[in-house]
Amino acid sequence: MRRFGLLMGLVLLLSACVGGGNYAPVLDGSSRRPGEGTTHVVSAGDTLFSIAWRYGLDFRGLARANGIAPPYVIYAGQRLVLKEVDAVAVGRSDTRPPATPPPKNSCDLTAPSSRKIVSRPVVGEVPPEHAFRFDARLWRWPAKGELVRKFDGPHSTHKGIDIAGKLGEPVLAANAGKVVYAGSGLVGYGNLVIVKHSEEYLSAYGHNRKLLVREGQWIKVGQPIAEIGDSGTDSVKLHFEVRREGNPVDPLKVLPRR
Repeated sequence: MRRFGLLMGLVLLLSACVGGGNYAPVLDGSSRRPGEGTTHVVSAGDTLFSIAWRYGLDFRGLARANGIAPPYVIYAGQRLVLKEVDAVAVGRSDTRPPATPPPKNSCDLTAPSSRKIVSRPVVGEVPPEHAFRFDARLWRWPAKGELVRKFDGPHSTHKGIDIAGKLGEPVLAANAGKVVYAGSGLVGYGNLVIVKHSEEYLSAYGHNRKLLVREGQWIKVGQPIAEIGDSGTDSVKLHFEVRREGNPVDPLKVLPRR
């Protein structure tokens, strides 16, 4: 009986420790849309676009929910609330949370003026030349290989299509736009490029062997942006996604019929 009593006391103590506190849960790279109150702590390599992509959010709504204005600068250690606020709601209320400033504490030896910006500014939203302008009629296939997996649906963990290819073959921009992410920080995508085509459309190109573009670079439709590879997966292929206002759509509905 004494042993049982001690065991029950330990269980109650652990329950109290686990249940204490008011900390909002921090999500990892989940495929589900987060609920109210969930947050993401910005780490090196994150951009607002990559965070929105990871959680299936529209980057504009995510920015409004956190009081972040263009050019969407975020900082390492910043905590973002993972929800969307539409423009109409913002117009009705002035209760948006202020943008989180870079952390300041006695252990921070970096001067604010030299602090590394995690999210590279996306400036000059008007393309420098007509050739870089998005045209919804000009979508093209990003690779020439065979389609080996189709779109499983917006609520599936597989939100795009897979195109077979040989190691090192070119990955082409499916439409004109601006590179808003180029890196390997999103688990499951390997070396990834995300292109912002317009305020409505984004596209992503995953599992590349090598990236040929940098963040902030304007690209033309059909321009080589990467080399096909097997990073983050078990076979050589290109994973291609299209999102419209943050929602995954079937790429076959925008790409030309082969």
